[in-house]
Amino acid sequence: MLGIDKRAAQYTWTAALVLLLLWLLYLVRTTLFVFIVALLFAYLLSPLVNVIDRLLPTSRTRTPALAVAYLIFIAALYVAVTQIGGRIFQQADSFGKSVPALLATWQQPSKTASPAVNSFKAQIVQKVREQVSKSSGDIIAAIPRAGVKILSVASNLIFVVIVPVLGFFFLKDGRAIALQFVEMVEDGPRRSLLDDLLADTSLLLAHYMRAILLLSLAAFTAYSIFFTILGIPYSFLLAALAGTLEFIPMIGPLTAGATILIVTGVSGGPLLSALIFLIVYRMLADYILSPQLMRAGVELHPLFVLFGVFAGAEIAGIPGAFLSVPVLAIVRIFYRRIRQVRVLSRRSAVKPVLTP
Repeated sequence: MLGIDKRAAQYTWTAALVLLLLWLLYLVRTTLFVFIVALLFAYLLSPLVNVIDRLLPTSRTRTPALAVAYLIFIAALYVAVTQIGGRIFQQADSFGKSVPALLATWQQPSKTASPAVNSFKAQIVQKVREQVSKSSGDIIAAIPRAGVKILSVASNLIFVVIVPVLGFFFLKDGRAIALQFVEMVEDGPRRSLLDDLLADTSLLLAHYMRAILLLSLAAFTAYSIFFTILGIPYSFLLAALAGTLEFIPMIGPLTAGATILIVTGVSGGPLLSALIFLIVYRMLADYILSPQLMRAGVELHPLFVLFGVFAGAEIAGIPGAFLSVPVLAIVRIFYRRIRQVRVLSRRSAVKPVLTP
C-alpha cells in the first residue's frame, strides 16, 4: 500500500533507533564513563569481597563483607598515599624546580661529543624553552577562566567520591541486576546466547582489570627498586609514571620509557644502565608476565591493540585509550559467540539422509 515496502520500513526504523541510541550515549558520555570506571573498580574488589564473605559467619547479604573490604581498601590507600605518595610529590616538586638548571647544564657543548650532537642538543633545549614560555602565556591568558576550572576540578573530586559508591552497589546488587536483565528475554536460544555473552564479558573484565593492576604494581615496584639501586634521580617519580602508564597498553609503556630516558639523560644519571634495564624488563613483562596474567579472554593481535589505542585516544582522549582494549575484546567475544550460534543452527538445519 502506498508503495512502501514493509521490510525496508522496518530496517529504516531500526537504523534510526540505533542512531538515536548512539547520539544519546554520546550526550551522556561523561556519566557513562563514570559508571564504567565504577564497574571496573567493582571487578577489582570482587575477589577480596568473595574471600571475606566466605570467612565471615553466614549472612543473607554481602553487606558485612563489603564493609570490611572497603575498610581494608581505604587503609591500604591511606598507607600508600602517606608513605609513597609523599616521596613522589617531593621528587616532583624538586624536579620542577631543577628543570631550568638541568636544561642549562645539558645545553652546554660537550668536549667529547661531535658538533652535530651539540647542535642537536641546543635545538632540543630551545624547543623546550619555547614550549614552556608559550605555556606560561597561555596560563596568564587563562586566568579569567579560573572560576570555571575550579568548578571542573570540584566536579572531578565529586566523581572520585561517586566511583566507590557506585562500585559498592555493583558489588552488592550486580548479580541481581544482571539476572533481571536476562529475564527480559524469553527462554530459548536468544536467552542462552545472552547468558553466554554476559558470562564471557564478566570473566574478561575481571581478568583484564586484575591483570592490568598487577602489571602496574609490578612496574612500579621493579622500577622504584632498580632505579634506586642504579642511582637514577627521581626514582619514585619515574616509577609512579611507569606504573600509571601501564594502564594504556603498548603506547603507555613506550611513552614511559622515552620519558625515563630523557629525564635520566638530562639529570646526568646512568643512561646506559637505565636503557638496559628498560629493555630487559619490557621483555620479561611482555613475553612472560603479561601473557600469564591476560591468558583468559584478551587474545588480540598487537595491530588491533595499536589501532584501538590510537582510535580510542582520538575519540575520547585518555579514557578512550584506556577502554580500547576491553572494548575490542568484548567485540571479539560477541562475534565469536554469534558465529558459533549461527554455525550450530546451520548444522542442525541440515538433516542427515538415511540410505537403506
